Amino acid sequence: MPRDHRPAKSIRVLLAEDQGMMRGALALLLGLEADIEVVAQVGTGDAIVDAALLHRPDVALLDIELPGISGLDAAAELRDQAPGCRVLILTTFGRPGYLRRAMEAGASGFLVKDGPVEELAAAIRRVLAGETVVDPALATAALSAGPNPLTARECDVLKASVDGATVSDIAARLHLSESTVRNYLSSAIGKTGTRNRMEAMREARQQGWL
Repeated sequence: MPRDHRPAKSIRVLLAEDQGMMRGALALLLGLEADIEVVAQVGTGDAIVDAALLHRPDVALLDIELPGISGLDAAAELRDQAPGCRVLILTTFGRPGYLRRAMEAGASGFLVKDGPVEELAAAIRRVLAGETVVDPALATAALSAGPNPLTARECDVLKASVDGATVSDIAARLHLSESTVRNYLSSAIGKTGTRNRMEAMREARQQGWL
């Protein structure tokens, strides 16, 4: 719609999505809404806060898995540095743990990407109006799944286990002793009901705990 046909005050949206084609398509479709204007687009998590401080969006539409920091970590930073900006998480991965972490980070909404753009536009309007918008099926799954059983340090150790890192590598990376790392790994394996740390990491990612 031509800009001069827009309302006097459009909803200003920041869009964070690492896939360029998806990002462009979302921006185009949202821009067709009479009351929505995409004022910034970024492809990495590290760029979100700076873009928000520069462009002052009303709503930040964030993917979770982004290069740099995740959309969930960026949401927490936005809560502190741009408290007037509402956050709506839009992700391919509808995992109960992600929903819990998003709400803890101050997000106002959580949707998966398989819905129509009209539903997304409506969610943007609703979170700006002060509502919390969550995919109903995911909300039910999150309630039944329960909280993350892993401690923050157990999560750190599992994250550091990627790419075949040895216990020694993890210890050096996290400034811990090797025996402490082994204890955290053993505890995480037990809590996830898996056989080894790689299975534990995969299970924790699948649940959205990492």
